Amino acid sequence: MERVVVIGSGGAGKSTFSRRLGEATGLPVIHLDNIFWKPNWQPTPREEWEKTVAELVRRDSWIMDGNFGGTRELRIRASDTVIFLDIPRLICLYRVIKSAITFRGKNRPDMAEGCHEKFDREFAGWVWNFPKRSRGRILEQMKEFPEKRFVILRSSRQAERFIQETKKLSSR
Repeated sequence: MERVVVIGSGGAGKSTFSRRLGEATGLPVIHLDNIFWKPNWQPTPREEWEKTVAELVRRDSWIMDGNFGGTRELRIRASDTVIFLDIPRLICLYRVIKSAITFRGKNRPDMAEGCHEKFDREFAGWVWNFPKRSRGRILEQMKEFPEKRFVILRSSRQAERFIQETKKLSSR
């Protein structure tokens, strides 16, 4: 496991999971939100973003977290492992509300400078509708890459077990 893509709904725990997996493996972690968003939640222009991701995936090893459907195929092609945090939407919604309260008026550690944590109807709707709008597309997309290791983690307990098992394997 040298090139890992971590995907899932907002609030699924992608950033925390990726950071902890990076600690367990020694692989560098790339939080795509931190690179994509500019101050005040301004997105990187599409062509620039695609070029940036193309450069990032050329690195020897990485753990890359974030959805960004427009570059997901590129990241999956470059990866050897895809981890889908398929966490129930109520848990995801709870987590984004908790994060909005915890980091109110501040930046999360994995977020770009000047992007203060916020919670709005649009983001809540995206999280709530993720299972219906995006889950099936992710599962279908993975069928296109049978040579990749595809891991689905459906709970915090499964995610923790995966990290602990990976840590044991890495220490051998």
